[in-house]
Amino acid sequence: MKIAVAGAGYVGLSLATLLAQNNEVVALEIHQDKADKVSNFISPIQDEYIEKYFEEAKMGKRKLNLRGTIDYKDAMEGADYVIIATPTNYDDETNTFDTSAVEDIIKKVIRMKDDNITIVIKSTIPVGYVESIREKYSINNIFFSPEFLREGKALYDNLYPSRIIIGDNTEQAKGFAKLLEKASLNKDVPVLFMQPTEAEAVKLFANTYLALRVAYFNELDTYAQVKDLNTKAIIEGVCLDPRIGMHYNNPSFGYGGYCLPKDTKQLLANYQGVPQDLVRAIVHANKTRKEFIAKDVYKHKPQTVGVYRLTMKSGSDNFRSSAIQDVIKQLRGEGIEVIIYEPTLKEKNFNGFEVENDFDKFTERSDIILANRLEDQLRDVADVVYTRDLFSRD
Repeated sequence: MKIAVAGAGYVGLSLATLLAQNNEVVALEIHQDKADKVSNFISPIQDEYIEKYFEEAKMGKRKLNLRGTIDYKDAMEGADYVIIATPTNYDDETNTFDTSAVEDIIKKVIRMKDDNITIVIKSTIPVGYVESIREKYSINNIFFSPEFLREGKALYDNLYPSRIIIGDNTEQAKGFAKLLEKASLNKDVPVLFMQPTEAEAVKLFANTYLALRVAYFNELDTYAQVKDLNTKAIIEGVCLDPRIGMHYNNPSFGYGGYCLPKDTKQLLANYQGVPQDLVRAIVHANKTRKEFIAKDVYKHKPQTVGVYRLTMKSGSDNFRSSAIQDVIKQLRGEGIEVIIYEPTLKEKNFNGFEVENDFDKFTERSDIILANRLEDQLRDVADVVYTRDLFSRD
């Protein structure tokens, strides 16, 4: 089959790579340099398995029928499926996702006037979005299929999916599920077919539960710090209960990244008119945690705070909505100088903060170094590192 994938971020590029093993895949991008990189098997994002597969493709050890383009007609002409994986940022003024990029691709597909194209939305969308689009444009060849990927491990999570969820029950929907199953290395992956609105709800509720878990162990850690208790001992004692589990329990500066901040806010907005307390608390808890971290750092009275990486986790190059950014804004509000060590940044300034990517100079100038996640590079300066990373993972 021919498949067009709109958007070459974590979701789009991992899916494009996955499906290019057995199909012709064209990645549609708005940036020519990004499209060229895909065509030349150079990953524009940091992802271990994508980089591995691309390197093997360049060496002729792996067949990937994949190229990039900025021409939507080139990408979509003759396509069986158009997968939309464009970003949907949360708009705090309208209290909903900005779905303009998704709708732009939908309109481009409609302009192709090809009834054989099926649109698959992989971007995160509000509950009820597909039904509204079907009504607005009088089309039925569109459904939602949520993704459940980790930054830096997106292709791995597509190769070994926890489940495949399809928000439709048509032959085209079943065909798409089979494409994902065929490319998966997990041959017993559960496949669920449901209504589009239910699939949209699954995505938001799944991510909000993950945010809840992050917030829960962060609040446990806050309690232990205030009461001078051993956080790690408490977490281990709690999580050895098999109903809770010794996973996804590592404290941090707060949840952030592509999905959790915006998805929790969107679910909260979707609760309008529905009784709830917990979802609002999850959103608020993240703000409280970041404020606590900033105050805890401020107690040390540092003149200069160094920030080791803006990224959320090891193995990722994404720092969109990372919790550390809100922490350092609060520190600057207290008059503390902040410098950032972030090798993925070429600029010398990030949102008004100085970037110092000479590691030795960075450590020399920092009274305290904030690290959301520890790495070996910090071992020699461990005495000035402030972190809540207790398990060196997640």
